Order: sequence, then C-alpha cells, then structure tokens
Amino acid sequence: MQTTASISRNTTFSLAHLQQYALPVLFTLFGVIMGSWAGRIPALAERVQVSHSALSMVLLCGGLGAVVSYPISSFLMGRVGARKTLLVSGLALLAVLVSIGMAPTVPLLMMAVLSLGITASTFDVAINSAATKREKQTGKSELSRLHGLGCAGGLAGATLGSLMASMKIAPATHFLMLAAPLAVVLWMGFSMLEADDSVEKVEKKSFSLPRGPLALLGLLGFLGSMSEGSIADWSGVFLKEHFGASDGLAPLALSAFSVMMLMSRMVGDKLKVRFGAQRLVTLGALVSASGLFFAVMAPNAYFALGGFAIAGLGLSLLFPFVFSAAGAQGPIALAGVASMAYSGSLMGPPVIGAVAHYVGMQAAIGYVGGLSLVIALVASRTRLLK
Repeated sequence: MQTTASISRNTTFSLAHLQQYALPVLFTLFGVIMGSWAGRIPALAERVQVSHSALSMVLLCGGLGAVVSYPISSFLMGRVGARKTLLVSGLALLAVLVSIGMAPTVPLLMMAVLSLGITASTFDVAINSAATKREKQTGKSELSRLHGLGCAGGLAGATLGSLMASMKIAPATHFLMLAAPLAVVLWMGFSMLEADDSVEKVEKKSFSLPRGPLALLGLLGFLGSMSEGSIADWSGVFLKEHFGASDGLAPLALSAFSVMMLMSRMVGDKLKVRFGAQRLVTLGALVSASGLFFAVMAPNAYFALGGFAIAGLGLSLLFPFVFSAAGAQGPIALAGVASMAYSGSLMGPPVIGAVAHYVGMQAAIGYVGGLSLVIALVASRTRLLK
C-alpha cells in the first residue's frame, strides 16, 4: 500500500506536471480567439454593409480599445492579481466575440470591437505577466515559445474562420459554437495555473506612459506593432495591386510572414540564452528590413512572398523579448509598455494606407522596411533587453 507521504509526493508531482501546460494552453487559446475574429472580418463587413472607409474606422476602434485598456488592466492586477484577471478578462473576451457576431449595425459593431480591444489587451497583459513571473521564478526563458503557440493558435483560428466562411456559416453562429468549448478550455487553463493570486502595487493614476529605460521598450513595442499590423493589413494588397496576384495568392503574403514568425519563436528562447535578447532583436530588425526591401524590388509575387517570409523571421522575437524585459520590471510596467505598443497597431495601418494613397504601395512597404531600420537602432540602445 502507498504511504501518505508517497501519495502526497505523487499528488504534488501531478499538480506540477499540469501547471507546466497552463500557460501554453492559455496563449494558444488567445491566438485562436483573435484568429477567429480576424478570419471573419470580411463576412462581418458584408453583414452590416460597411464601406471600406467605414471598416477602417471599425478596426481603429479595436486599437483604441487596446490603448485605453491600461487603467482597467492596472486596476484588476492591483485588485485580484494576474491569475484572476486573465479569467475575468478571458470570459469577457468570449462574450464580446459573440456580441461582435450579432452586432446588427455599424455603430454597435464599433462598440463591440472597442470592447474587444479592451478585453483582449487586458487578457494579453495578464497572461504575459503570469509568464514573466514564472520566468523570474525558474530562471528559464520561455516567452518566445509561448508567443509562438499564440501564433499557432491564431493561424488555427483564421483557418477555422475560412472553413466556416466556405460553409456559409454566419459569424454569429460560428462564434456561438466557439464560445462554450473555449470557455471550458479557459477554465481548465486557469485551474491548472499556479495559484498565486498576489496583487500588484498600482500607482493611483489612470494612465502613464513608460519613462526612462522603459520608454525605449515601449518605443520598440510601438514600432514593432506598427510594422506587424501594417504587414498584416497591406501585404496582400501590395501583391494584388503591384503584381496582379490572384485572390488565392495574395493572402499567402501574411501566411508566409506568420509561419516564419511561428517557427522562429519556437526556438527563440534557446537563442536568447546563447546570444542575448538585445543582439537578436537588433539583428532581426536588420533581417526584416532586408526582407521588406527585397519584396519591394522583387520581380514577381513569388519572390515577394520570400521577402515577407524573411520579414516574419526578423520581427519574430521582438515582442516576446520586449514583453519579457518589461515584465521583469513588474506587471504595471508591462501594462504601460503594452499600451504604448498597442498604440502602434492603432496608428500603423492608417499611416501605411496614407503613404500608399499618395506615393504608391511600393513606397508604403518600403516605409515599413524603414521602420525595421529604426527598430534596429533603438534596440541597440535598449539596455533592458538582456
């Protein structure tokens, strides 16, 4: 018969074994939710008969929600801690996803997408805070792999959205079908996560931009999200307008970018141990710039796909390492850096759209390549990247 001590050891081992899967599950879940939303944007626009200009305003609401989420995430982190914050914000995020699918008018859709930005960024801050806390406890870098799983979840969610669209399933039905099983997965991840509900000290003000050395991390996040958002929204348009790519080929620009980003992030933690975060982000930004300039000068769409794949490889480690460095300074520092980063996703696509309107798509993609050069310069001076 097993002794009480033996049973206790086995129980402890089993609990520890489950805890190591909590964050991978939660990061993948977040990717699936956001990928599902992104994959149904065309159907949602068609449902409410929104114009292209009005759709850009709808999408801007998501970025605006992310930017103004700082006081909410700070309040929750200070009141209930990261673990309960991710549960509350995750359940709210699923409810908002369903409301987006059901929104009957453009104003209601804008309100729902604004709520999506708030809940998604709050959840994102909470899971990254939990991950960086574990990094400090274990001394092991793992944010790159976790962000890679988020990428994988995003690709799965977008693919599922494409499948649902091909089967003529309405977004409202699609999101309702997802909400219940994903809520169960969220609860499982929350239950498996190490039960550390310690709250964080929060400054009594509604919003604060990062200052001092943290400002450079925030600037890196801003430039990185500006670049990623611009590539996500405009790479397919570039292939279509500049090379006359088909509707089937054009979306592969984003796929090539995302797949290379995913593959790089799965090995990024090992590379960080060997080469250091600062060197990897700096050299990666230079690689990204070369890929984007190659895409601009490419002779055809297939060569341009290779350029976007190289850009995905180069930018892949920026967010994991910036969030890891910010999280090491505390969850409130992470929330401030994340808010600054999300403002880049708000400003990037419209800026690129304006550049494309006045000087053409080639110049617009070249502008994103220029942003990568600025990222390399800033990263080389950011001492908090270790």
